[in-house]
Amino acid sequence: FAALHRAVPGLPARGSAVLPGLVLRCGFAVYCPAPGPRRALLLTEPLRPPLTAPGRQLAVRSEGQYRAALRWADSRTEAFMKHLQSNDVQLLLSSVKQDEEVIYYAKLYGVSVVEGLSSEEMALISEITGVSPYAPFGDNMYREITETAVATFCQPLLLGSKRCAHIGFSSVCAFQPHCLILCGPVDGVTEQHAAALQGAFTMLQQLFETVDL
Repeated sequence: FAALHRAVPGLPARGSAVLPGLVLRCGFAVYCPAPGPRRALLLTEPLRPPLTAPGRQLAVRSEGQYRAALRWADSRTEAFMKHLQSNDVQLLLSSVKQDEEVIYYAKLYGVSVVEGLSSEEMALISEITGVSPYAPFGDNMYREITETAVATFCQPLLLGSKRCAHIGFSSVCAFQPHCLILCGPVDGVTEQHAAALQGAFTMLQQLFETVDL
């Protein structure tokens, strides 16, 4: 329930609504409008390649060497963004904050980015779509990208003063997610509404549980 409702204080209760899809707590770091469905990639790692492998140190003997290493990382970032574009990936959903260079090249190649998603939101998207997070730096970072989610729509949403991402997903199961937008004049009222609705849904869930006789 926590991932499927958003409380919006400072607005009249009549502004409450039910919206199809998910309303993610984070806004777009990059938003590139595009018509129709788009392929989405789930990420739990930074896209900019690390300068060293885990557990190893980078020995830099001069500023020139360090700048060369940064240029290498930037070129790999741009190449991977081109790779995403060639695989028709237009949306990145990331649980980690991406580097500025990733944001820059995403804007350049028309890839929308939502970063800072919670583990609960990532798990829910994976459950709905059947897609696991992508590991960008395996043995072959330019392999074909086949495991992507399908975002049926994708748009920014302003709830009060909070920027959110409103995204619909093509579901692989019977569950078709909808999100409750609960408005109220102050936090306490929206919290009461949320608690009452959660209790009602819990009661309905228990009422319709299968009983083995």
